Amino acid sequence: MTPSLQPQDLSTQWSAALRLYPIYFQLAREFVIDVQPCGDLEAGIDTPGRESVEQAQKWLEEMDERMHVHQLRQFLQTSPLANEEGLQNLIQHFLAKTTKNDAVRDKIDFLLVQFFSQVAPSGLNDDDVDLAYVAQTLEPVLGSVELKTPVWLNALDRVLDSAHRCRSLDELLHGGVLAQGRKAKTQAGDLFYLPIALVAFTRFGYLMRRAFFHLMHGDLNAILDGLNELEERKIGTIDCRRAQFSAQEPIARLRMICQSWKVMFQAEYSSGSPLRMLVDLRVSVDDALGRGKPAEGGAKATAKSKAPGVAPAAVKPAATAKPSAPAAAKAAAVGIASGAGTAKAAAKPAATEKPKGKFAPPSADAPEFEVSNTPDWDPDAQPGKKK
Repeated sequence: MTPSLQPQDLSTQWSAALRLYPIYFQLAREFVIDVQPCGDLEAGIDTPGRESVEQAQKWLEEMDERMHVHQLRQFLQTSPLANEEGLQNLIQHFLAKTTKNDAVRDKIDFLLVQFFSQVAPSGLNDDDVDLAYVAQTLEPVLGSVELKTPVWLNALDRVLDSAHRCRSLDELLHGGVLAQGRKAKTQAGDLFYLPIALVAFTRFGYLMRRAFFHLMHGDLNAILDGLNELEERKIGTIDCRRAQFSAQEPIARLRMICQSWKVMFQAEYSSGSPLRMLVDLRVSVDDALGRGKPAEGGAKATAKSKAPGVAPAAVKPAATAKPSAPAAAKAAAVGIASGAGTAKAAAKPAATEKPKGKFAPPSADAPEFEVSNTPDWDPDAQPGKKK
């Protein structure tokens, strides 16, 4: 099912390992993966023996096993090593594997979307992203692909239609749309590796990224507009406990956090993260403006956030004393403001430290979609991307 790859001789295997080693080595340092350097690859010897090649292959296999897909995503969306050539080498490496589990599938899926996002020109309209265009863009890694689409791949277009009908990030994250996309990928099984399927899933992932960014941007603008309106009403603090902030959170602080989110936001399509805070913050602002909608999930979240014996806090005027936000909210604010970097210029953590500037480390089995942005909110911007 996988695009045909010719068996590699020792020289070809060694050349491929040499190309991958800098990426894997830096990734191991960034995420503090405890592996010893590969001596011969480190030395970059020109004419290795069979034993050296075999050791190099074992080293790469060990890294493949220990490297989670969320780490690969985070690293490649901020690293200068994630150029077109580096992504192409990684894609060919994983496609060449004889055994492909779910982790390998998710890495291939992300790498293809990342490669397409980087190679495709900025300003590309969604309507231009058809299968033929994606297949042509992916030709360097997949070769020529026959554009005969199996009927079962039509499910991806239905999921995209559902995503485009979402009016907020909350609807996208918790309306079942993402679950439908994951289900389509899981049910594909080995058919996922058909060249036409790889093209279709790449198109799907790319367009889902764009839909995600559009909704996130809309939510942030709605929150900022709401904060401005609250200030015009001479309201200085609002109850944001459902978003893991305080019962009397200052409007000025919320604006600062939202602006920081807008400048640097890197997270997964996962409800258990800052995205949940973003969604709940919009609900909190709408509630303060009297535009909130009663919802069972929101009521439960609010009830959980109340301390025993404490009445719900009403909206307070600007003169109210400023309490400190919960630790989680503080960490989020600091993390956004001093995040690990953007897609164009990343401030990398020290080699011996764990990555900083994130809200929480994603789980190893996190959803397959991830996004990153630049200060200009260009979801297509990637290191080395064409303009």
